[in-house]
Amino acid sequence: MLSERPETPPKPFTTIPFSRDRDFVNRGDILEQIDRRCSEPAARVALVGLGGVGKSQLAIEYAHRLATRQPDAWVFWVHAGTYARVEEGFRTIADAVKLTGRNLPKADILQLVYSWLSNERNGRWIMILDSADDRDVFYNATNGDERDRRPFATYLPQSQNGSIIVTTRNKDLAFRLSGCRQNMIEVGPMAQTDALTLLEKKLGSPADLDVAADLVRALDLVPLAISQAAAYIQARAPRSSLEKYLTEFRKSEHRKSSLLQYDAGDLRRDGGASNAVLTTWQISFDYIRSKRRSAADLLSLMSFFDRQGIPGWVLKPPRVTKQEVPGRCLDEAGDTDFDNGSSASDGAADGAADDGSADTIDDGFEDDVAMLRDYCLIATNEMDEFEMHGLVQFSTRKWLEQSGQQETFKQKFIERIAASFPTGDYKNWATCRNLFAHVQVALGYRPSENREEIWATLLYNGGWFAWSQGRYEVAQQMVGKARRARDKRLGKEDAATLASMSLFALVLLDRGQWEEAEKLFVQVVETWKTKLGADHPDTLTSMANLASTYRNQGRWEEAEKLEVQVMETSKTKLGADHPSTLTSMANLASTYSNQGRWEEAEKLFVQVVETRKTKLGADHPDTLTSMANLASTFCNQGRWEEAEKLLVQVMETRKTKLGADHPSTLTSMANLASTFWNQGRWEEAEKLFVQVVETWKTKLGADHPDTLTSMANLASTYSNQGRWEEAEKLEVQVMETRKTKLGADHPDTLTSIANLASTYRNQGRWEEAEKLEVQVVETSKTKLGADHPSTLTSIANLASTFWNQGRWEEAEKLFMQVVETSKTKLGADHPDTLTSMANLAFTWKSQGRHSGALALMSHGPTTQCP
Repeated sequence: MLSERPETPPKPFTTIPFSRDRDFVNRGDILEQIDRRCSEPAARVALVGLGGVGKSQLAIEYAHRLATRQPDAWVFWVHAGTYARVEEGFRTIADAVKLTGRNLPKADILQLVYSWLSNERNGRWIMILDSADDRDVFYNATNGDERDRRPFATYLPQSQNGSIIVTTRNKDLAFRLSGCRQNMIEVGPMAQTDALTLLEKKLGSPADLDVAADLVRALDLVPLAISQAAAYIQARAPRSSLEKYLTEFRKSEHRKSSLLQYDAGDLRRDGGASNAVLTTWQISFDYIRSKRRSAADLLSLMSFFDRQGIPGWVLKPPRVTKQEVPGRCLDEAGDTDFDNGSSASDGAADGAADDGSADTIDDGFEDDVAMLRDYCLIATNEMDEFEMHGLVQFSTRKWLEQSGQQETFKQKFIERIAASFPTGDYKNWATCRNLFAHVQVALGYRPSENREEIWATLLYNGGWFAWSQGRYEVAQQMVGKARRARDKRLGKEDAATLASMSLFALVLLDRGQWEEAEKLFVQVVETWKTKLGADHPDTLTSMANLASTYRNQGRWEEAEKLEVQVMETSKTKLGADHPSTLTSMANLASTYSNQGRWEEAEKLFVQVVETRKTKLGADHPDTLTSMANLASTFCNQGRWEEAEKLLVQVMETRKTKLGADHPSTLTSMANLASTFWNQGRWEEAEKLFVQVVETWKTKLGADHPDTLTSMANLASTYSNQGRWEEAEKLEVQVMETRKTKLGADHPDTLTSIANLASTYRNQGRWEEAEKLEVQVVETSKTKLGADHPSTLTSIANLASTFWNQGRWEEAEKLFMQVVETSKTKLGADHPDTLTSMANLAFTWKSQGRHSGALALMSHGPTTQCP
């Protein structure tokens, strides 16, 4: 019988195969947590997290600290990636402690080591099981030479003198090996400050901290990716740098992939482990695919979504439904219709709320999710949403590309999100908001030819929602691509193509590109007339949109002619309370308002408001728009309190329903500020106007018509407070931009010229003021008519300039003209009429005609000529 001679047991020492890392960065209290848990008898601790987040590095550092602090303790390191490596690790322990019988031919090394570890007389020990990722290594019975062996997990003793630290990517295995959730420490990406410290230790202090911060964020704060980037830069210095690496990283997916595959090696990583983050993660993907193909397929699909907020109901097998698309949306200046085309699908607007959906979902979905969570590749929240690290998503897509499956899953993503994303109609906004980030991702994916129509519908619906939220730039991108794809696949006269053209033109309209919008609307109108007839609802909608373009260009008569036609035909074809009929009434009312026909406008707006409240509800965006328009009509009639009450209600509701920076909310804020302004409440007006100006600049750009209007309003507020220089600076900027964008004779341009003239007048710069005012009067007469309220205002302004220069007769002649016309157009008690009467009275007083002046003053405010 063979036997071994007993050897003298050595004193405790360590078997850590890695040297201490001089670049180690302590990450919060993780090491303290490990130490706390390991101080307890028979402790088990599991460091669990994604590959590359630094679990092994933390274990190495802790092992070295413990060896220094407790030289009488054994520290054993076992690489636990495969059963063979585990056996190798236990053989190393047996040799280290010189176990008797270990060299015998049939020695059971696992049992020998287990027995030694279980004997408390052998002293304190700690074992690190590194890279314990495969459950089968620990819990599947293994075959020895001629006899069955127990699962390896049973050879891990729970002796009072020992502790076990596990590093793993597998949460399920971490739970099994550590015994409870409290013994699991989840290790995620670094905090940004720690990531910057790591980068600095690798490369020295960065010249530009902002660039360094951008780089570590681009690398998702993953320690392995940061170390890999630093090694790449260092190897190519001085021809490489943080700035150059970041530029290359962002250049293209191909270049990013190349950089993430760079492997410079690392002495503190196991010889079988790659130092390239892509390779590290793709090992996990391969393992998952080998164990559960459906989980790998789910991960593949998720990699094409936006990395955050991926709804679980979208990932489950889709329920495809088709519904008719409603055809109307809104514009604050009045209401704007658009036709959508029957090819757009309303999709699964109710999402996971369908009670019957659970019956059709494969029960394996939850098992797939559990596996991906266990390997830290995805995370979930309480709202049944998933998220992934950006680099994990990218790595998954590159893995699919290498296996020739990238296009397959990209097309599956497009189909899935297209089936789930509804139209941009108001009732669908909640669903659209939850899914919109994923539609934005789809904007950058080029579909296969047989999926192009599906993709176009997705972008059309996404663009519709973006437009409704005032996100005009992204709306233009989405609808533009949808339009081109439909034009190519379906032809210019197809209903879906025409719907895209209409929506694209509406986006242009809201961006102030009126001529381009008009050109498209004319094309749509003519095509619909030919295809459907002049009285078809889609034709009427396109005519209403064209009229809206005319209205924005100040072409009131052309707008009115179309709007009357649309309204009357809609009443006959659809009914007086149909949403499209109400929209046409609101549009016509807006045109009346722009022409100074306040009573006619008010009558229509009141009718629209009341009907919409009944049909749609008091807080529906369409109802709020009509209320805002009615308030504007009150303002124009000097009914400030009524206007203010409505505008406050509209503004607060829009803030709640649409958000504080939505264009409609900002418009209502600007309208309320104007009401304050007209009541002399300058500080309140200024506060709102400043807020509106800054937000418009960010949302629409500095030269958008709405931004310019809000700047002009702010300038008027400065002017009324005597802050002439601030007012003049803004007014010149607005005037010059409007001349370029809108033309010298556009009503808005004329308004800005008049405002600048008023500021000159307030500074006593009479000649400069007169020159501008004469220009405004003559152009207003031609463009708007001699009795238009804006024309009358410009005549009154010129008269005031004459008055201030002592030119009484010229001033009197103009003031008389304004008074008589105002009485006829606005009424004898309108604020503008009373102001013009007061101005005439002061002119008579200046001429010594006191009795006539006193008689006039008794009818109006005692306001001296401005």
